[in-house]
Amino acid sequence: KSAFSVFKKKKKAAEALTQVATERTPSGKVNKASRSKRLSLPKQFKETLINGDVTNVMTKSLTEKRTTRNGPKKKAKRNSECTNSFTEVDFSRSPSRLNVHQASDDEEHEIDDGLKHSERRFAWLIDPIKKEQFFNELWEKKPMLLKRHNAKYYKNLFSCSYFDKVLREKVLYFTENVDVTTYENDKRETHNPEGRAHAAAVWDAFQRGCSVRLLNPQTYSRGVWRLCSQLQEFFGSFVGANVYLTPAGSQGFAPHYDDIEAFVLQLEGKKEWKLYAPRTPSEELPRYSSSNLSAGEVGEPILTAVLEPGDLLYFPRGVIHQAKTTDAIHSLHITVSTCQKNTWGDLFEKMLPRALQLAIEDDVEFRQSLPRDYHHSVGVANSDLDENPSRDAFLRKVRRLMEKVITYCPIDAAADQMAKGYVHDSLPPVLSDDDKRCSIHEGELWEDGRVVNAQELDPDAEVRLLRKTAVRLVMEEDSVRVYHSFDNSRVYHEREPVWFEAGAESAPAIEALFHAYPQYLRIDDLPLPEQLQRIEVASMLYEKGILRTRTPLESYEDSD
Repeated sequence: KSAFSVFKKKKKAAEALTQVATERTPSGKVNKASRSKRLSLPKQFKETLINGDVTNVMTKSLTEKRTTRNGPKKKAKRNSECTNSFTEVDFSRSPSRLNVHQASDDEEHEIDDGLKHSERRFAWLIDPIKKEQFFNELWEKKPMLLKRHNAKYYKNLFSCSYFDKVLREKVLYFTENVDVTTYENDKRETHNPEGRAHAAAVWDAFQRGCSVRLLNPQTYSRGVWRLCSQLQEFFGSFVGANVYLTPAGSQGFAPHYDDIEAFVLQLEGKKEWKLYAPRTPSEELPRYSSSNLSAGEVGEPILTAVLEPGDLLYFPRGVIHQAKTTDAIHSLHITVSTCQKNTWGDLFEKMLPRALQLAIEDDVEFRQSLPRDYHHSVGVANSDLDENPSRDAFLRKVRRLMEKVITYCPIDAAADQMAKGYVHDSLPPVLSDDDKRCSIHEGELWEDGRVVNAQELDPDAEVRLLRKTAVRLVMEEDSVRVYHSFDNSRVYHEREPVWFEAGAESAPAIEALFHAYPQYLRIDDLPLPEQLQRIEVASMLYEKGILRTRTPLESYEDSD
């Protein structure tokens, strides 16, 4: 049964959510997000077999006692031990076993599936920790420190010399692209002048003790773009990055917590990090970042560690952190961040208002008047009344109506709106040479005064989506629309959402391509009644840049 038929049945729900605006964050700011599953871990030292060697994995209790400016504070009761421990893994015994390889553009075609390639990229990021262990024991629960003892692990990702090259060859501006900051005597200050961030001005600020933050390195570095693009496909949520350069013996930012899952990759030099547990349950997995905090507000650190090149530090949203360099050397690191406003709560914010609207429209009980005497039985002044039949009846009615509201929740339409926002947020996919050869991204070109390499799809050509998560099929305003990120800018939200109208009759064929991914389908096998329709739909998707063929199309001479 076509999913499009389900779209049609829930047309009202989908249309109502069309106008829900996707939340935007300032261009270049670190992205940030969420989820909500936690696990208690044993408070002890344990041994784990990793890469054939037994390595100590240390797990520590975090909240036996907290210290604040007002003295010791009792541990708050929680439903779980979210961020109540951290994991430190030291691979000094077998650094040669670590996988240092990063795939180049030419190698990406070896895995003909963007989702598998994104899994491999994440495996490289946390190697040799396994994905299952990470998500079962660490994700959104506690920090993780990997001491790799391998300075070349992030080779060619980003460097100070490349930063200098970017400043000299590209046009960057203070505040929009670059911040220069200090943190001294418990005070954080930003020293951004107006105008362009010339290399000489940035290095002068650095020499005077300022930390330098590059807000959108993915715009200027193909390596960072590739890393973020592949990780966003893995997480199903926008992945952004910031680069931080700090002079020796200094600190650029006050203690604070963020609304993102953070992965800190140490590229050059050394930096000492201090992490602190969330102070209250409401600060666990927060939806918004904190303001700058003072030393007296953060308590005792749960982790103090010096990061060196090749090391990785992960910590969840809500973990308070600060970092400073040693007196001997500068530090360069990149923070990769994800899952900002990607929570169950964000889904419900889109879903519940429309569910209530649908219930009011469809069920007369929601349109009936309130009881004449409700003023006397409900409200703050009446909340402590005992044995009040009117109040009990009122509350029973509220509960029954709430149960009805749930049945009207437009789950699929709300999920489509969340996914549509993700597609707009996303970086454009990094295409391999093979992707380009087998899609519209190569093809006809101008040569010797004429167009050559003309190509045309035929019914036997095998096709599939270039990237599954880069495309979303949505029903809006009584039409079927296809949103995609292939034409997005590498600058966050620089362009409006990119979409085209596909037509209701095309929906079954597009759905078939979604469901088949990463397998290829013959154009003539697409579920449409006429061969001409099948070719037209495939040609439309191919020309929009979201479809590729299994092998490059044969070119022909165009007599025109």
